[in-house]
Amino acid sequence: MTYVVTQSCVDIKDRSCVAQCPVDCIYEGDRMMYIHPDECIECGACEAACPVSAIYYDAELPPERENFLDLNAAFFTEIGSPRGAKKVGKSSNDPAFVSALPPGGA
Repeated sequence: MTYVVTQSCVDIKDRSCVAQCPVDCIYEGDRMMYIHPDECIECGACEAACPVSAIYYDAELPPERENFLDLNAAFFTEIGSPRGAKKVGKSSNDPAFVSALPPGGA
């Protein structure tokens, strides 16, 4: 189980979640943030900090956002598990679905 960033984050990337994450498991893509499913310790600090309510515990994802569970995991296909977002910096490997969303993620 893990937390998942969803469509409300697209083109917003407020980063309040990053500031609250105690394990540095929230990575930045071109259009949104992603939580590494193997690095997340499920503390919930990111969910509480998100000003646009884009983060959900995976078991509580609304049905229309369930695809973001796989999209978050797919973001890490290339970079693996570097054990810290600060080591990686911004990565340009948003999944195709996210890249194709209209501006603002609508």
